Amino acid sequence: MFYIHQTSCISPQQTFADTDISKLQELTGNHLKAIEPVYNGIAPAVLRRMGKSVRMGVGTALSIINENTNIDGIIIGTGNGGKEDCVKFLTQIVDYNEGLLTPINFVQSTPNAAAAQVGLLTGNHGYNITHVHLGLAFELAMIDADMLLLEHPSHNYLLGAVDDIATYNYIFEEKSGSYKPGNVSNLSLYRDDSAGSIAGEGSAMFLVNGTAARALAKIVAIDMLHHTDETVIKEKLQSFIKQHLPENEKVDIFITGENGDNRLLKYYEACESIMEEHVTITRFKHMSGEFPTASAMGLWVCCNILQRQLIPEHMVKNNPSKSPYRNIVLYNNYKGLQHSYMLISLPS
Repeated sequence: MFYIHQTSCISPQQTFADTDISKLQELTGNHLKAIEPVYNGIAPAVLRRMGKSVRMGVGTALSIINENTNIDGIIIGTGNGGKEDCVKFLTQIVDYNEGLLTPINFVQSTPNAAAAQVGLLTGNHGYNITHVHLGLAFELAMIDADMLLLEHPSHNYLLGAVDDIATYNYIFEEKSGSYKPGNVSNLSLYRDDSAGSIAGEGSAMFLVNGTAARALAKIVAIDMLHHTDETVIKEKLQSFIKQHLPENEKVDIFITGENGDNRLLKYYEACESIMEEHVTITRFKHMSGEFPTASAMGLWVCCNILQRQLIPEHMVKNNPSKSPYRNIVLYNNYKGLQHSYMLISLPS
């Protein structure tokens, strides 16, 4: 499909600037808040008017674009970006009786606010789009990038995703039973046999093009499925690997979006059951929490592992193995309905 040349990530872990994911940041409560850096590339007057999702999206994007001015397009996925400012604006309409309203909340109330701000701040007039498809928003952004690169393999695109724990989203998801009640440590997330996960947030950005030279990783294939039957999900994964894994190659690492929700465990166990004994089974959502575009952080973790040839011990669930690692399969599941599969490899 295409190649990843640079990455940037803001998350609840030490993933920005001085990256170190070998040590897990322990957090308690039923949500994991992102560790925001000092946004040196954004003017203070602009920064204070940004919502959190926009700040994180622009911050990760600028750390890549500042070093690569030749960006031909910006493609971002989000599930909830902009909703917090949207609610604030709608509340103002009522409070001020449709009088003089704050325009900033309106401007940032749409999901495309992060991509738009990146384009404005960098003077980029190229392709600019935001995909909003809940748990498959980032995956569809990836497919969009792939189609563009089929036409223009030498172009550079900024591909990424961002979501934050907005108060409105959090209350809605909590009432629907998506989160565990009370205080939950991310260290014990997988030992707590109960319904619900922990809320998460973050932003991950990737510089992608069709050139293999000096690339960090290659996106070999991606596929998606809407279904609730774990047997169908497992068979889809088997078919995906058989179709896209090159001959004489093997899967080294299987990374899943297991999130501590015992209602969804059947999907992950079904997929794990088809892996051969040498495959290291890992998971990442104790690092990020659950949110619609968490798979973007999962992809960032895959790139980090391939680059460093090291799996953090806290990620390993079964079959720990030593490098070299060449092929990683990433499986993510959002609410037991939206499923995605990615095959990520070291460039040849």
